[in-house]
Amino acid sequence: MMEVAPSEDLGNDGIYSSLRSHQAMLFIPLPFVVALLLLVLFVTVLKRDEEAAPNRPFLALILLSVLLSILSGLRWGYGVKAVGMIAPVIAAMVPPLAYAGVSRLVRTSRRSLPQRIALHAAPAAVILLLITFRREAIDIALVLVFIGYALAILLLMRPGADALRLAPFEGAVPAYRAIIFAAVALCLSAAVDIFVFLDFTWAHGEHAVTLISVSNLAVLVILGIAAAAASRSRAPAETVETASKSETTEDKETIATVDALMEARKLYRDANLNLDRLARKAGIPARQISAAINRAMDKNVSQYVNDYRIGDACRLLAGTEKSVTEVMFEVGFQTKSNFNREFRRVTDMTPLAWRQRKGGVGGSPASS
Repeated sequence: MMEVAPSEDLGNDGIYSSLRSHQAMLFIPLPFVVALLLLVLFVTVLKRDEEAAPNRPFLALILLSVLLSILSGLRWGYGVKAVGMIAPVIAAMVPPLAYAGVSRLVRTSRRSLPQRIALHAAPAAVILLLITFRREAIDIALVLVFIGYALAILLLMRPGADALRLAPFEGAVPAYRAIIFAAVALCLSAAVDIFVFLDFTWAHGEHAVTLISVSNLAVLVILGIAAAAASRSRAPAETVETASKSETTEDKETIATVDALMEARKLYRDANLNLDRLARKAGIPARQISAAINRAMDKNVSQYVNDYRIGDACRLLAGTEKSVTEVMFEVGFQTKSNFNREFRRVTDMTPLAWRQRKGGVGGSPASS
């Protein structure tokens, strides 16, 4: 990911010549192919979110990785050593952007925008100082930045999929999994840089080209899952949380209130419904809803809402002549993959199999 060779790379022409002799087939095309794929990914995500506010940190992360891949190709494919002076600074911006993108799906920071920018710009500023005064410490500093932000992301995800208060329920579980993979990818990227550093130290860079190639692929993995996690989000209007005095009674009351909204107003049919919006509709703090459903039903809120959607879909499939796609959109799903996955989870069969089994007779599984 960082694609930064240790300090020897800045002045050891012998090591560089050795690398050039190995990179002709393996290394010249890979960074530019990665950059092209990332650009395609950027356009795809941009078009997908054009009707709603995009997750700008994730979009910036994609563009930044495009730039890193191009710099990597210039450095190792064409011997442009000057890029080694700016690549570490750009690499240090990647983990903060990943964290910022995740944070937008989780909650609104209590810090002001200038404070957040200053905080997350600190790693790049530190790397810039190290380039000027102590180049040998750059690799260690970058590894610490990547691991530190990976741990911070994992801490945000401790509550599970319900942590993504601003992500639509349909995509909450896939987004949660993608973010976990993103954090793991950041750690793997740091591990690659450690191996590269050790390879230059002990083996004079004999395996560095292969290791850095793997790092390039890690960029694509990180960006792919980051883009998958990006969603239409906006700041929550309420973040006040109420302490539970009687868990059993309060949980029942909370679920009864949410059930009433689901059944009377069919909130689950809103494709953009998320935990924050549900909390505002119910007039109940988001964490209280999440905790009640987790404790009483042993499932997360995303599964709870999707259970209602699948129950409604079963009724429509059995009692109407609407196509599966029409039913999917009507009950609140936007993608066939999510619809089919959730339908199988609830009914243990596909939508078509359900319709054939019911033979046009109404009926559905319990919606909660």
